[in-house]
Amino acid sequence: MGIVHHGTYISYFEVGRVEYMRRRGLDYHSWTELGIHLPVVEAYVRYRRTARFDELLCIETRMTELARVKVRFDYRLLREPEGDRAVDPAEQIVAEGHTLLACVDQNHVPRRIPAEAEAVLLGPELEPPASLAERRQRPGSNGLAHPESEAGRLGAPADRVAGGSKS
Repeated sequence: MGIVHHGTYISYFEVGRVEYMRRRGLDYHSWTELGIHLPVVEAYVRYRRTARFDELLCIETRMTELARVKVRFDYRLLREPEGDRAVDPAEQIVAEGHTLLACVDQNHVPRRIPAEAEAVLLGPELEPPASLAERRQRPGSNGLAHPESEAGRLGAPADRVAGGSKS
């Protein structure tokens, strides 16, 4: 059919979330070094428009809730306008959603998010996001192309997020 499978959108959200944390200096390995894990306990997607294979997409990621043992991220998956054509911003929205993550230890027991992790999550980006134009100029960069498409050989999360996360 040439369209992205509905389950893939959750993977796009994950890429945005990982990039959000990485840009603040906290990668997944850092979480495990603190003795904590953040499993997704709730996920929601509102599909607005169809995404197609090899289409350039951008994920906006915002942390919208930080409580003692949970953190919520909201997402907007956006279509990059083609050419210089002016597009209504609402028409760019492909999907919106959120995930809720719980903080647990190695035994899957809920625990408080450590203060140092809270500070990082609430802090500014340490690395500015690359613009879509910059990403297009990089050899081999294809944004968020679908993993099953011919051009969709996705590398590290930083190479998979076109336009990066926005806080």
